[in-house]
Amino acid sequence: MRGLDYQWLAALDAVVSCGGFDKGAQALCVTQSAVSQRIKQLERWLAQPVLVRATPPRPTAAGRRLLGFYRRVLLLEQELLPGLSSDGAGAPLPVAIATNADSLATWLLPALAPLMQGGQLVLNLMVDDESRTLNRLRSGEAVVAISSEPAPMAGCVSDYLGQLDYLCVASPGFARRHFPHGVDAAAMARAPAVVYDRNDAMHAGFLAAHFALAPVGWPRHVARSSEAFVKLAVLGAAYCLAPAPMVGGELARGELVELTPGQGVSRALYWHRWSLESGVLSALSDACIRHARGVLRQ
Repeated sequence: MRGLDYQWLAALDAVVSCGGFDKGAQALCVTQSAVSQRIKQLERWLAQPVLVRATPPRPTAAGRRLLGFYRRVLLLEQELLPGLSSDGAGAPLPVAIATNADSLATWLLPALAPLMQGGQLVLNLMVDDESRTLNRLRSGEAVVAISSEPAPMAGCVSDYLGQLDYLCVASPGFARRHFPHGVDAAAMARAPAVVYDRNDAMHAGFLAAHFALAPVGWPRHVARSSEAFVKLAVLGAAYCLAPAPMVGGELARGELVELTPGQGVSRALYWHRWSLESGVLSALSDACIRHARGVLRQ
């Protein structure tokens, strides 16, 4: 039986990454017919489809597993080849990291800075809610994911990073306007919040736990940016759950106040990576885990 042909996987990767058979063929410098033939050969070998023929094409569950495998092989190859060359030099390693916005805004970039300054890697930072970042690792889009999920996937390891604490904050003027008689359920149901997206489970869980409010029925702004959360709160446009490391200065200067002292939210974070790490990828994980544990509450 013929083994797995990496030209098949390259074709699958090109079609998915480029968003179509035509563009995938251009990226590989072959004809569209050649790409289609390679995909069909892969599907015959696997005895199941690897692509959903939609616009754009998207991988099936089997296709996602193959893409994850293929992209990990490419990374290992990129790490290996510079060490075999005469001068040991090579291009920076492209690394895709699936991260939540709050980690990106607080501790992640300082952890990565030494490796970036040394020209060892170039980053693709894929930002999503921490409850969904693991999907990027599962699909092969990322090689590392910062997640609230503790359990590792098969073939991966999960390292505890620490607790990121969130404070419920607003400007003094906002607090006076919206909570003249104190912070209670009725006032919270009327005051505009700012959330990451319409499925922001953390904010909805906070309101349910402390004020018995339903996940819907209260006004909210949507901003997929941690910096925008804080800015909207400082401007008096909304209240928000903000990472404690981001708002220490604003609280000290009186630009923000805590609405619910002692009743914030804490989210455990984990560093998920493939178990077969070496070289730059291993150094990246070591640096980020070490830095996070020095910043986050343990």
